[in-house]
Amino acid sequence: MSGSLARKRVVVTDAAAFMGPDIMAAFTEAGMDAIADRRDLTATTAAEDLIKEAGRVDVLIANLTFSYPGGLAHEIDDDEMTRTFDCLVFPLHRLVRSVLPQTIERRQGKIIVVGSADALRGKPRRAAYGAARGAQHAYVRNVGVEVAPYNIQVNATGQTFVENPTYFSPEYQKTEEFRKRLEQVPAGRLATGREAAEFILFLAGPSSDFFVGQVFPFAGGWVV
Repeated sequence: MSGSLARKRVVVTDAAAFMGPDIMAAFTEAGMDAIADRRDLTATTAAEDLIKEAGRVDVLIANLTFSYPGGLAHEIDDDEMTRTFDCLVFPLHRLVRSVLPQTIERRQGKIIVVGSADALRGKPRRAAYGAARGAQHAYVRNVGVEVAPYNIQVNATGQTFVENPTYFSPEYQKTEEFRKRLEQVPAGRLATGREAAEFILFLAGPSSDFFVGQVFPFAGGWVV
């Protein structure tokens, strides 16, 4: 598969956070022209500027992050809900809106959203974060079927319990909270960042061309 991806251009957002470093490593090793973007995408024109600067984009990886502290639903004010959607939902739409015209014209493209299993299984104190991640997943399903006739595949992962510097850092893995959470995972361990990146690499390649608007749980059995 890696040979089929050689020299294709991939844009990875929030490349220093969440799954960014592992995705960049896997895609670079596959011979892709990988652009690691680290800008703040909450600005209205940031996504459009990124795609213009990148030029041709064969694969877009929407790796969007937000360090949500958690909170009871009745204590989440409008500002907090808006801030969560400003980081996770609106940048996704702006990225997709900016890249689709060129991929539709070529009748080929891949868009992969690195999402969260928090949108697939309810958890206390995660209402705002889960809602925003759920909005990402709904967006993927709808846009996926819309652009499938143009040979553009839009899919997402719904992941958790994956090593990464944002949500499962080495420091966090030493805490009692982490140990208790890990007891809920049938696989009994975290996935490595490389495992997750390899799956995303598969979604970027031609072997995934028949997947349309799918959200794939990647959580060691925490979501089935």
